Amino acid sequence: MTITLKLATSLDARIATASGESRWITGAASREQVHRLRAAHDAVVVGIETALADDPELTVRLPGYTGRQPARVVLDSRQRLSPACKLAATARETPTYVVTTAEPDAALTQAGVHVLSVAADGEGRPDLMGVVQALANAGLANLFLEGGGQVAGSFLRHGLVDAIEWFRAPIVIGGEGRPAIGALAVAALAGAPHFRRVEVTQLGDDLWERYARVA
Repeated sequence: MTITLKLATSLDARIATASGESRWITGAASREQVHRLRAAHDAVVVGIETALADDPELTVRLPGYTGRQPARVVLDSRQRLSPACKLAATARETPTYVVTTAEPDAALTQAGVHVLSVAADGEGRPDLMGVVQALANAGLANLFLEGGGQVAGSFLRHGLVDAIEWFRAPIVIGGEGRPAIGALAVAALAGAPHFRRVEVTQLGDDLWERYARVA
């Protein structure tokens, strides 16, 4: 199992303004590279808040691309994903999974969505170790985390992020903007997740920074 976290942020690590505006923080070259990274993974993973706010497709959309599409995974404890959203509406064309803590919703399964039920954590969300195991059992061992801050924080807090692909735009949004990473409960620097920068590339006006976890 390899888990990669993608971040597309301002210089101060914000993914949206306070009002939720986020299109587009990074430039076209960065967004194109994200699609290439999607194509290299088994599945793209988002939280339900991202799915509800953006109604994304989470597919690889590159000129001339005819390769395999990654599966789409939504962490959705209460199965709030609508059967009419883009992910569910295309579930029979591109594999789509909802990971929940409840029994599968018939409306989603009838739409072709694969619903995986796992145990809840202490906050009622899908337990991440259970999530990772359920996805691995489904043949999805190479995960690409795309959002949002709660998902990023949860995976980092549990020590499950192996690599970070960070696209930074040369703008500053400020403290009222939405952070890329949620709470980590870090009490001391020694307990913070540590990563090693392995590469930096300029993409248009943006920087693409690649990090690997320090064991």
